[in-house]
Amino acid sequence: MGPSEPPNNSHALFDRFVEAQSCKDVLQTFAELCLHLEVDPHDYRHFYTKLKERLNYWKAKTLWTKLDKRAAHPDYIQGEACANNKCLVLGAGPCGLRTAIELAFLGAQVVLIERRDTFSRNNVLHLWPYTITDLRNLAAKKFHGKFCCGTLDHISIRQLQLILLKVALILGVEVHTGVDYKGLIEPTQDTQGTAESGWRANLLPESHPAGEYHFDVLLSAGGGRFVPEGFKRKELRGKLAIGITANFINRHTAEEGRVSEISGVARIYNQKFFQSLHDETGIDLENIVYYKDDTHYFVMTAKKKSLLKNGVIKQDHGDAEKLLSPQNVDSEALRRYAYEAAQFSTARQLPGLEFALNHNKQPDVAMFDFTCMYRAEAASLVRERHGKRLLVGLVGDCLVEVRLESIYQLLSQTTPVNTSKNYSAYSIDPSTRYPNINLGSIKPHQVRHLYDVEDSLDVRRESKKQKEKPLPSRQDSLGGCEELLSWCQQHTAGYRNVKVTDLTHSWKSGLALCALIHHFRPNLIDFSSLDKDAAARNNQTAFDVAEREFGITPIMAGNDMAAQSQPDRLAMLLYLTQFYQIFREVAPPAEPEDVVCSSKPLSLSSAKSAIVFLSKLKHNSLQRQKVENQPNYFTMSKRTIVHVQGFLINLMPGLP
Repeated sequence: MGPSEPPNNSHALFDRFVEAQSCKDVLQTFAELCLHLEVDPHDYRHFYTKLKERLNYWKAKTLWTKLDKRAAHPDYIQGEACANNKCLVLGAGPCGLRTAIELAFLGAQVVLIERRDTFSRNNVLHLWPYTITDLRNLAAKKFHGKFCCGTLDHISIRQLQLILLKVALILGVEVHTGVDYKGLIEPTQDTQGTAESGWRANLLPESHPAGEYHFDVLLSAGGGRFVPEGFKRKELRGKLAIGITANFINRHTAEEGRVSEISGVARIYNQKFFQSLHDETGIDLENIVYYKDDTHYFVMTAKKKSLLKNGVIKQDHGDAEKLLSPQNVDSEALRRYAYEAAQFSTARQLPGLEFALNHNKQPDVAMFDFTCMYRAEAASLVRERHGKRLLVGLVGDCLVEVRLESIYQLLSQTTPVNTSKNYSAYSIDPSTRYPNINLGSIKPHQVRHLYDVEDSLDVRRESKKQKEKPLPSRQDSLGGCEELLSWCQQHTAGYRNVKVTDLTHSWKSGLALCALIHHFRPNLIDFSSLDKDAAARNNQTAFDVAEREFGITPIMAGNDMAAQSQPDRLAMLLYLTQFYQIFREVAPPAEPEDVVCSSKPLSLSSAKSAIVFLSKLKHNSLQRQKVENQPNYFTMSKRTIVHVQGFLINLMPGLP
């Protein structure tokens, strides 16, 4: 408090609000502050302005300066861009809260509901540079003084939620906790067929006032297992990898502070470390990461044989869900396993290591399938009933949940190579982030099926059919891969030196990719001039043409592709799926004389979203292999990294 300012109740309340360390305390102190200042948080159009006027406090000035600068961005049109929209956001995780903030800047009325009433997720997130810049521009350091100090580039999920919750409340977002979303309530009509009401949500408790809120935008950030009705969900599975996360109490002592973090150590770079771990403890890992924040956080990938031998997994199963089901996991053995791995990796320098507790008041250690990519086949859709339209969108894990076997792979669209370095200029305009984006690569006919104007009865019937349809087993999860392979075979058949039999080795020479492009756009590539032994040049030619003409981001450089023993199957699947999206309804202008085409039409029930996430094929490791005397550490891109990335990029229309 400034020397000339006497004590002030509003100032004290503001300080308590800024320092609050639980969801409950944040909401309570903010309500008290609003009551004391006599500002109505439901008056979203004028709330922020009135709050600034009535809270004349020197400690709040830096906050107003940051938020005013952000609000002045031209894309928001001074808060008029979405002034007529009413939005319901599901989920108060980092993705949901960041989405709500963006909608508030756009001028929309925003109501956010969250099933839980506490923020209890201890896991630590690695933050990408543009994420750090975005959070700094939202005054994150005002609410969390240690935010990304020095070389720190991570934060606990709980702290990130608290920061974003405070910003959202200040901008006029209405937040309700302890509210469970059960589905949509469609608009009703009178006897003349005119809509009497708008879209509403079926909530628990049923008497909650948010149940009477009529909205025209629904954005789900409810997690990877929750996708609203109407969206299809795709699972892409690779080789089994089992992840373990563990959080230990951080007492913030000097002794703990001297223990070095591990930004990522992998077996391929430090075999001696992992062999010593195995010899001393019987624990066999592929990699391990250690971060310090609110807790001591460890994440590791364990080998199945090691888990079976140590009694963590009771019985072996071919199905991953059965293998890792709670009934097949010995919780005590799992805690011992994680504890020993944490102790060994920190040279047993963490004193009195004790598990932190999760939201169930149990030791915070978890084991899960770290193998798959789950994603919705579309990022958004529109429903219309009785003249009332509803835009339904997905963000965060609802849109894509990544659990890649090679967890140091990065999504190629968001690597430093392919994104703008002017992070402060990032906005909802995708061209501010992706300099080479081709906004014309998606045509109206490709998304027409996402506009749903069926009558209510048909929708309910279809919904019932979908609910009754059994979910595919994990063994069936690669069916889409086989269909994609068939489509590629059909459109490359007959080309010289091209025989597609898989999604890996068949593409190494680059000829198959060039053939696929040539089949649909023969004017772009002179296929007759290609040399089967010039794999690097062939691949680079295909990558360059695909990026320039179709907006498909390269998965790596052509020489890196040629240097691999065989391309990564998952990355090729995702990359080739984009060609299918573009060409599935496009007839080739003329068939090459040496092409034999099948007359059998193929249907690919794969991705229908505008843009597909791509995995960058071990690019970092390839680069390190080229340089001598590299250290034995690398920065891992975990499932949680993608989660934070999602709240910045998944909001953007037409992009993941």
